[in-house]
Amino acid sequence: MTDPNVEQHMEASRAPLLTHLSELRTRIFRAFLAFAVAFVLCYVFAETIYEFLVQPLALAFGDAEGRRLIFTAPQETFITYLRVSAFGALCIAFPWVAGELWAFVAPGLYKNEKRAFLPFMLATPVLFIAGASLVYYLIMPLVFRFFLGFETPGGDSGLPIELETRVSEYLSLVMTLMFAFGLSFQLPVLLTLLGRVGIVTSSMLRKGRKYAVVGVFLVAAFLTPPDVISQIGLALPVLLLYEISIFMVSLIEKRRDQGEEAGSAGP
Repeated sequence: MTDPNVEQHMEASRAPLLTHLSELRTRIFRAFLAFAVAFVLCYVFAETIYEFLVQPLALAFGDAEGRRLIFTAPQETFITYLRVSAFGALCIAFPWVAGELWAFVAPGLYKNEKRAFLPFMLATPVLFIAGASLVYYLIMPLVFRFFLGFETPGGDSGLPIELETRVSEYLSLVMTLMFAFGLSFQLPVLLTLLGRVGIVTSSMLRKGRKYAVVGVFLVAAFLTPPDVISQIGLALPVLLLYEISIFMVSLIEKRRDQGEEAGSAGP
C-alpha cells in the first residue's frame, strides 16, 4: 500500500515541473512566431536584402559593364530568396528569442546571478554584429578583388576568363561567412562564462595559447574559402578575442579572490 505522504510529495513535485514545461512550450512558440513573422517580412523585402548583400561584389566589379549574377535552374532564385529571408529573419528575431530565453531562465536565478549573466546576453548580439560587419565591409571586398585578379582578357589564341557566379553560390558564401564570423566572435562570451563557473582558468588559457593558435587557423581554413585573406581575416580577430578572454577570466578570478578574502576577514 502506497504511503499517502509519498503520493502527496510526488504530486507536489510534479505540479511545478508541468508548470515549467508549459511555460517552456509557450516561450518556444513565441520565439517561433517571432521568427515566422520576421521571415515573412524579410521575404517581402528579399530583393532589398539581396541588393544589400551583393554590394561587396558590386564594389569589387567597379565600373565594369556587363557584370551580372546568373542562375542555372528555374527554382534557384526562388530558393535563394527563401534562404536570404531565413537568414534575415534569424538576425531580426534573435533579440526576441534571446529575450524569451532570458524570461524563462531569469526567475530561477538569484539577483547576483542575474547581474552576472545579463552582460553576456547583451554582448552576444553586439559581438555577432561586429563579426558579420567585419566580413561585409572588409573581408569580402578584399576576397573578391583577389579572385577577380585571376580573370584574363584572352587574346588571339585564347578565350577570356570572366567571373559569372551563380546567385545561390554567391549568397551562400556571404551568408556562411557572416554567420561563421558572428559565431566565432562569441569566443569571449563562452570562455568568460566558463571562467565564471570555474571550468577554465586564466593560467589554463595561457598555457593553451599555442594550441589555440593552431586550432583557430584550422577552423578558419575550414570555414573560409581557400584564400589567405579570409583565413587570416578570421584568425587574427579571433586570436585577439582569445587574449581578451584571458584578461576577462583573470579579472573574474581577482574579484573572486577579493570576495573570498573579504568573507574570511569578516566576523
